[in-house]
Amino acid sequence: MVSKFPAKATAAFCLITAGCFSSQANFHPFSDSSVCEGILRSSRAICTVAITVADYKYSLYGLPNDCDEYRRLLSEVHLRSAKRLLKLCEINKGFYVKAGQFVSSLRQIPKEYSLTLSSLQDQVVPYDFKVIKEVLVSNLGQDPSELFTWFNEQPIAAASIAQVHHAMLKDHQEVAIKVQYPGIEKKMKLDTRIMYSLAEFVAWFFPEFRFLWLVSEFTEAISLELDFVQEARNFETMSNNFRNNKFVRIPRIFWDLTTNQVLTMQFCHGQKVDDVVCLKGMKINPEKVAKKLLEVFAEMIFIHGFLHGDPHPGNILVSIEGQGGFSLVLLDHGICKKLDEEFRLDYCQLWKALILLDSRKIQHLAERFGVGKYYRYLPIIFSGRTIDSKSGIGKGMLVEEQKKMKQHLKALEMEDISSFMESLPSNFLIILRTDELLRSTVSKLGASKWVRLLTYGKYASLGLSLKSNPCSD
Repeated sequence: MVSKFPAKATAAFCLITAGCFSSQANFHPFSDSSVCEGILRSSRAICTVAITVADYKYSLYGLPNDCDEYRRLLSEVHLRSAKRLLKLCEINKGFYVKAGQFVSSLRQIPKEYSLTLSSLQDQVVPYDFKVIKEVLVSNLGQDPSELFTWFNEQPIAAASIAQVHHAMLKDHQEVAIKVQYPGIEKKMKLDTRIMYSLAEFVAWFFPEFRFLWLVSEFTEAISLELDFVQEARNFETMSNNFRNNKFVRIPRIFWDLTTNQVLTMQFCHGQKVDDVVCLKGMKINPEKVAKKLLEVFAEMIFIHGFLHGDPHPGNILVSIEGQGGFSLVLLDHGICKKLDEEFRLDYCQLWKALILLDSRKIQHLAERFGVGKYYRYLPIIFSGRTIDSKSGIGKGMLVEEQKKMKQHLKALEMEDISSFMESLPSNFLIILRTDELLRSTVSKLGASKWVRLLTYGKYASLGLSLKSNPCSD
């Protein structure tokens, strides 16, 4: 394939490959075996990205970026590249799968990537229990048989960084025990180091394609997930925030059996929040679940300013216990974000302006968020309306509005998207990702779009009222 590329594209391939291998050669903080494994995984990543860069250079060579042919070919290259990345993530597994899932949850990247990578599942072969037992003994100081009446050696869930086991304490309390895989932090450091290098080289050849912000966000998120003590604190913060909400259940933490690598919590029964068949079988209305789910996360963002940043369906269960016939069980609090008060109030103001379509206020707030140049796109991103829309909340856009929106989006180039995403504060990025995951779940549950808009508008107003009455419940 490479032999068919022009000299410039071939040079790109060779330079990226050589540069990234050089980066690996200078990075040996681990044992020889882990370095060899890391280099094998990284080599696949380097070759995949090098071929992709050369593909972009070769396929789009000499074409002006404002012509239809360029846009058609660009979409084809996006799709080919996305399929390469999908294959890479499936082969390398681990953090690459998590990185692919992280990317697929962002609407701000080309749709060919988000749609292709959305098929990734966190299918991980569980570790042998002998390895897990060693982690348990080294962290808890005793054999599991001395601490538990029974301990299921087969995990009930396995993901990229840990697996979860079901057990019963000596006092007959059911618990879920999350055990971190040994050496996972070392793998994370090597994998993310290579991801940074690849992003830098892509930006070197394509200055408009800047993804360091994405690697940085992913690295921060995965680092948070590795600290189980902090996750336990997040459980308790969330539990305290929702202490008066009978629709929300947060598992209780067992601190005497919790360390940086082992997290022991109350075992909660329930079904995945997007399992519509099971919900109907439990006589629970999926649309009511969708509405309550939106209210819970709106309360986190607009009222508490403390957000669960990974609300994919596996982290939210629906239990038959609770008022109204059900309750939401929130699991996996590894990625939680404390929003500063100034940002919380500005974000409340933004949603008030979006509902009222106050273009001046939207522009003012966009400038405060650092994206004043792109203020016209905020209503499209969040509410699906143009900034000068005449349609009502939750209703479809008029034909003229659709034409105008297509013109605006057509005028956008990758440089604009890169600049927009780089300029956004970190708080904004985690909200964008959380909102996209919620939209997907709410859509599966069959709720209409206007439910989300009205819920966010309502809680934004409540959030602003806290400024004048901070003691309000």
